[in-house]
Amino acid sequence: MNKNRKTIACLLATTMLVVLALSGCSGGKSAGNTLSEENGGSTNSGGKAETVTITHYTIDSEDRTFVEKLIPDFEKQHPNIKVKVEKAPYEQFDSKLQTLIAGGKSPDVTSHWGYGGFAEYYNKGMLLDMTDLMKEDGFKAEDYNIPENLMNIYKVKDHTYGIPVNMYVTLMLYNKDMFDAASLSYPTSDYEDKSWTYDKMVENAKKMTLVSDDIAKTQYGVDFTWSERDMRPLYFGAEPYSEDTWTNGGVPSETYFDSPEVIAAYNKLFDLVFKDKVSPSTEWSKSVAGQNGDPFVAGKIGMSIGGSWNLAGANDFPFKIGVAAVPWGGNDKVRSTLYVDPLLILKDSKHPKEALEWIKYLITTEVQEKSIDLSGGNPPVNTEAAEAYYKHFDGIDPQDIKNVYEGAVNYGFESYNHLITNYSQINDMFINELQPVETGHKTVEEVMTTIQKKVTEIIHR
Repeated sequence: MNKNRKTIACLLATTMLVVLALSGCSGGKSAGNTLSEENGGSTNSGGKAETVTITHYTIDSEDRTFVEKLIPDFEKQHPNIKVKVEKAPYEQFDSKLQTLIAGGKSPDVTSHWGYGGFAEYYNKGMLLDMTDLMKEDGFKAEDYNIPENLMNIYKVKDHTYGIPVNMYVTLMLYNKDMFDAASLSYPTSDYEDKSWTYDKMVENAKKMTLVSDDIAKTQYGVDFTWSERDMRPLYFGAEPYSEDTWTNGGVPSETYFDSPEVIAAYNKLFDLVFKDKVSPSTEWSKSVAGQNGDPFVAGKIGMSIGGSWNLAGANDFPFKIGVAAVPWGGNDKVRSTLYVDPLLILKDSKHPKEALEWIKYLITTEVQEKSIDLSGGNPPVNTEAAEAYYKHFDGIDPQDIKNVYEGAVNYGFESYNHLITNYSQINDMFINELQPVETGHKTVEEVMTTIQKKVTEIIHR
């Protein structure tokens, strides 16, 4: 990520949101506390380092378990530290983590890679305050090419609870073959091009949509999966959570899911499926790509709006693809969701010093560049390594990816799952309650009263 002044200003604003969001929260204990309380600290009184084993807890998927391939080199450089990887399926990530902690088997290093977010982990007191540990170590973000304002995202009252490792944004992938067949110009990667609007996207989508009784001949123009379901109204400028969410520890005093503005935003998105008929239904997507598959990858979608993790498999797509800016939907400030993933040391870690050594290794330029290939395309937070990320994808202009990343940050908002408490429960509720709307069995108006009531109950648990 090349940080220009505007980018930094936006990131600073985002950072302030997160810092303010958590300013009223409780926290975990410090590394100094941990080392003084636990005899399991790594340095013994004799000055000779003991060999200890730390646990890295992650999702059981190739884009996360690739760290296992980095362990031999790390252990060679750090002969007193062994690294063990503990993993769980995405759906079981949070529950298994809670079980491990409750059973006295807390991992040392992890991230909020499950449904839960930073605010949830922080409010439950699961995280180690890394401030003293980093000060003792002499850790400087600039040594790892991490902008200080990204570091600030996981600070609460000037105390650090996480170190960024990857940064994902929202972007549009488009199928060049389908654009060529429809004689359409490719969409821009320039976020300042005001002609690239939501309505223009729908216009293009209509020209690429072909609906047939033969499923093999059917294709749709666009699949719009901008962020999690509760966040999507923000794309159109409708605020579902009250402003004090960001100054009240991630606990909004009010929510507006039954407001006319939020309902109108959801209806505009569902119009893509049921009125404009340019987007696939969930049933059609499952029939083409399976339960968790992506019909875009199957070559059945012209434009796909989602997280930049969708780029990870781009080199294997059986068609030519491009990367474009998310079109303007009416919100002058927000067009992208930012997902700055940190590495966290858990409060119950018995070896925080060694855990920090592992984290530092993972964010070096060399390892971050190596991780791009090993993971299949994870975007590094290290700005020097990011230049290699932009060039990683076959057939895609690196400048387009760089443009999209910088524009997404300029118009980005940190993901709600990093900011709002009890988010895993909120997310599950939205998936369940919106399902009948997605299948066409209920209207948005019919479910929003229930959603408004349930989200209020979850937030105040």
